[in-house]
Amino acid sequence: MDPQVVLSNAQDAMSVRRVFGDPVQAGDVTLLPVAVVGGGGGGSKGADQAGAGFGLSARPAGVFAIRNGEVRWRPAVNVNRAIAGGQIVGVVAIGVVGSLAMRWLSRRS
Repeated sequence: MDPQVVLSNAQDAMSVRRVFGDPVQAGDVTLLPVAVVGGGGGGSKGADQAGAGFGLSARPAGVFAIRNGEVRWRPAVNVNRAIAGGQIVGVVAIGVVGSLAMRWLSRRS
């Protein structure tokens, strides 16, 4: 595939419409969804060999909530990341407590 076609398609995919969704009216509040979007790649080796690839990733960042002319940012919460972080803290805590207990027991002997 022609690298110029890939780059052109990549530019289309990385438009502002991918980052900001359509506004949603909920009562007297307007919600503007926002996402974090990234991706891309390419390279060349000499005049004859060139290539390009494209991967696109998107994840929700949050929403802008607009009410009575006042704008507030409401971040999206990644529950999986929070759970994973809690598990890591728990494993480290168990390791520290176990190490301290072993040290305490060895001193008592």
